[in-house]
Amino acid sequence: MHSGIVNPIDFAQDGRQAGHLAIPYSVDRSPYYQIRIPILRLKNGAGPSLLLTAGNHGDEYEGELQLGRLMRLLDVDKIRGAITILPMANLPAVMAAKRCSPFDGGNLNRAFPGDPAGTPTARMAHFLEHTLFPAHDVVLDLHSGGTSMAHLPCTLIERQTDAARFERSVSLMRAMGASHAFIADNGPTAPTSMGAAGRAGTIGLSGEFGGGGTVTPETMAFTADALDRLLVALGLVEAPVLSRAPLPAPQALQLLSLSRHSQGIYASRRGWFEPAVALGAAVSAGDLAGWYHDLERLEQAEEALHFAEGGIVISHRLHCDSQAGDCLIQVAEPITG
Repeated sequence: MHSGIVNPIDFAQDGRQAGHLAIPYSVDRSPYYQIRIPILRLKNGAGPSLLLTAGNHGDEYEGELQLGRLMRLLDVDKIRGAITILPMANLPAVMAAKRCSPFDGGNLNRAFPGDPAGTPTARMAHFLEHTLFPAHDVVLDLHSGGTSMAHLPCTLIERQTDAARFERSVSLMRAMGASHAFIADNGPTAPTSMGAAGRAGTIGLSGEFGGGGTVTPETMAFTADALDRLLVALGLVEAPVLSRAPLPAPQALQLLSLSRHSQGIYASRRGWFEPAVALGAAVSAGDLAGWYHDLERLEQAEEALHFAEGGIVISHRLHCDSQAGDCLIQVAEPITG
């Protein structure tokens, strides 16, 4: 079924193809308006095919910036196989510096499998799951904590029932060189890009490459290294493209699991959160996680918050001002073996 997206890319064609996906979307200012999303396709003969995406959430910048740089640096004559780059998958959200699209409120990473006749976000999700993902052997969707969260840099895969595909996913995740990685268990109907990749029959890789709605030298280097390692591991290039220094030796990988509500602490009322531990810290159940202040009742002492479970601190809220339901801090369970 037609996705409601105009796609200029011929996936069978060799060479360099640069253009825009176009999503028709009538607005008050322009009845025949199109949301124009940059896309680049490089293909040089037979070989593996890789799709690189970022901007699934608009305020997660490491992937957007590094994929934009990769588009400028990659030489089609120096690759073997095919690489497709989509640096701003949810373009309206990127341009608005928001997690979700200002056009329809859509959270692309909760919109799969999408709807070819739906809103722009739903149409994009449908196009990704039914057209782009199946045309590639491997998909890497780059994320970060976004504006509101600090996140431990890590990579991520979804558990697969196909044993061979799962083992290949684990192997490629290890090749990306992060010190921490998640194996998610969201199930085959998950509305995320990784759920979509599984349904499309491709290997799905993801991760959290920074946070805070900004970038740092450390998070940009982490992202560049991970991308270069993946390109080399797949045999698409012979040498790193993005990294500005020699790739460091791979780190020992700690696998993590985040699957229970009790691994997070959530606000039950309005307050101001002060974390007590740093990202990557190992904590035990009962340890102090932080304090919750009430600036509207200054006579009341801040509330001490304690972890219900032990593990490794993977994220905490950056916006001090918090509302009921906001996740304040999370720990992940180390996976042994």
